[in-house]
Amino acid sequence: MNGSRTVPAAPAPSPRATYRRLGVEERRTQLIAAALTLFAHRAPEDVSLDDVAAAAAVSRPLVYRYFPGGKPQLYEAALRSAADDLQLCFAEPQNGPLTGRLSAALDRYLAFVDEHDAGFSALLQGGSVAETSRTGAIVDGVRRAAAAQILKHLGVPEPRPRLRMMVRTWITAVEAASLIWLDEDKQPPVEELRDWLVDHFVALLTVTAAGDEQTAGAARGALALEAADGPVGRLARRVVPVVADAGHLLPAQADDEGTGGEDAGGGGAAGDGAAGDRTTVDAPPADAMTRSRS
Repeated sequence: MNGSRTVPAAPAPSPRATYRRLGVEERRTQLIAAALTLFAHRAPEDVSLDDVAAAAAVSRPLVYRYFPGGKPQLYEAALRSAADDLQLCFAEPQNGPLTGRLSAALDRYLAFVDEHDAGFSALLQGGSVAETSRTGAIVDGVRRAAAAQILKHLGVPEPRPRLRMMVRTWITAVEAASLIWLDEDKQPPVEELRDWLVDHFVALLTVTAAGDEQTAGAARGALALEAADGPVGRLARRVVPVVADAGHLLPAQADDEGTGGEDAGGGGAAGDGAAGDRTTVDAPPADAMTRSRS
């Protein structure tokens, strides 16, 4: 009898036996990743905790266990995670021409914008029900970190207000262009948008350098590394034909200075003579006027 006894088969494992319990940080990261995926394509107010729970394949109470503050707390955590990624976009090695570094940073930044789409728009345009003073501070922190990186690339450890303003203005322009790009169904092609934003930086840097010596020094250092066949060289060749017809704006002052110099150097001739010669000079130089008074 013992030899004929049948050993019962082992019970099949239940589905729960294959479930792997995640650690606290691992589970939190999973929930944030699920929320980020949803926020990337929908505005925060259109995403519920049930949506996040379903995306993470967990229960709603589990989401609350990790984020007892509900959706605002989860949104803030997701935003901090996205902010960390955005800050890394501008962390480029300080090698090669500045325009090449900016292009690489913009490639990463615009890829983030493309991936997060609706969530990026909601984040920057504001007005979300999930928006708080803390989320606003997170976004501003990204802007400041990006500005610090760019100033580092310019080689200016202690920038003065004019240069800081120029860099922050460009970052604002990049954000605005990104939002418009999304509204325009991601046109023009992202490579064209990137190159245009690099051109914008070069133009803004040059204009600011014309009135600020610190910026001028940074611009000279940056432009010295650029090649004739690079972005700055191509921009210069495109700009020259556009401003060629405005050449009359420049020589007038130089001609006046040259005429004034001749008049000052040849005072005897002016005194000898001919009224017609004197009427060709619009205004005598200041030192000549002083001599005439004495």
